[in-house]
Amino acid sequence: MRDDELRRILTDANPWWRTATSGDRTAWRATHRVLQGRGQFDLGYRSQVLVDITAGPLTDALVVLAGPRRVGKSVILMDSVDALCRRSDIDPRQIIHIPCDQLAARDLRRALTLGRELTRSVDREQIQRRIWLFDEITQITGWTATLKTARDGTPFEGDTVVATGSRWVKGADAAANLFAGRAGLEDTRRLRHVAPMSFRDYLIASGRHLHLLEPVHPAHLQEPGVRRSLEAVAFDVDGYDVAWQEYLTCGGFPRAVAEQVRDGQVSTAYLKDLQAWLLTDVDADAPPESISRLLSELEQRGSSPLNVTAAAETLGYPNRPTLDRRVDRLVATFAALRCPQRSDDGIIIIGSRPKVYLADPLLGWLPHLLRRGLPSPDMTRLTEMTVGVTLARVLDDLDEGRWLAGDTVGYARTDSGNEVDFCPVDAATPYGSERTVPIESKWVDTGWRGEGRVIAGKYKAGVFATKSVLDMTGAVWAVPAPLVCLLLR
Repeated sequence: MRDDELRRILTDANPWWRTATSGDRTAWRATHRVLQGRGQFDLGYRSQVLVDITAGPLTDALVVLAGPRRVGKSVILMDSVDALCRRSDIDPRQIIHIPCDQLAARDLRRALTLGRELTRSVDREQIQRRIWLFDEITQITGWTATLKTARDGTPFEGDTVVATGSRWVKGADAAANLFAGRAGLEDTRRLRHVAPMSFRDYLIASGRHLHLLEPVHPAHLQEPGVRRSLEAVAFDVDGYDVAWQEYLTCGGFPRAVAEQVRDGQVSTAYLKDLQAWLLTDVDADAPPESISRLLSELEQRGSSPLNVTAAAETLGYPNRPTLDRRVDRLVATFAALRCPQRSDDGIIIIGSRPKVYLADPLLGWLPHLLRRGLPSPDMTRLTEMTVGVTLARVLDDLDEGRWLAGDTVGYARTDSGNEVDFCPVDAATPYGSERTVPIESKWVDTGWRGEGRVIAGKYKAGVFATKSVLDMTGAVWAVPAPLVCLLLR
């Protein structure tokens, strides 16, 4: 790409440079495409994932925001720009936003030079720290090596860097190229997972007047304080159940939630937008129906270890590797999560069949709503998936990088061949690590005790995530799934 083209991209992407010396340094907001688009579906939800960057002192922090497309990463960046522009100690020309969709590695290298050159007017008295915001940088092959080179011995080394991406390729090696040996960053969470709204976020955004239980560490789900919290909301179990079913219907993508609250359903246009994203990232050469059929098959098999051979045959794929590749791509684009089998020591059993969970309930509905004849998803399976994804996010929050490493949740088998959906795993604490409380998920109103004995027989205690049963009289507690998720996150 020529320098004049890069200059135009940078100038267009940073309208706040023009307002740096005006009376209103946030005037650019009124006409910004991303914020205008959010305005049509705005319920007031704001992610706090970068609040330490926007409100704290500028440092040499380098942060990567990873998450699916359509989850609002670009909006988060623009909200961050707005917050930074409002600070009297920052000149808007210190903020450099680079959309990376059309760039190659060589363009990225040149953009770093041009970005500093175009904002050199802020360096008249002394060189000022820049805040670089790279949107969708992970689509550039070799992006981590490019940033590493720039961070070694140039002014870029001392700048604040935030990079977003919707696809995580193992060969990118962010840990080695970007994070290793960066002294002084111990208190900064460098790898952050931007996910669709949690059930807690959904309750707040949708305006439901339900008590929001305080979250607890997943190793402490059966502490006495938790019992008291659950007893205090026992009268409103049905209210949580209704809200949970609505959440399982629309999921947590911000626009989907807004449409559900405003119109009572998610629009076909948005469902097709999600389908287009998945088609591009998973199999761009396939017809649109292939994504619907793949998601439907994974949802139908979601509560059991995935039989790849049988699923590939049902889908008409020529062989197992074809399905494996597509599942790998779903995982790499944050649309799915693997739940592997683990030993009693919590170790992943190599070669065992994992469960595959869709990362948001709406992805389970997409096939049924867009393709005639594909079955409606099952609330029991959607509940298990959502509890598992919620727990996985918590484990990643406690110890960054676990989601991307595929080391979050896991299931276990008993000696009699039964399964426990979410077996104990190590979870980080300020004092080391503790094992999480085992969880079984079944969306039932009655008859849970028989299956609850599976957890009791293997672990002596645990939580059984139900539809609306709250019973804490035994070693295994029955707790409605929405309350379990509120306690987790």
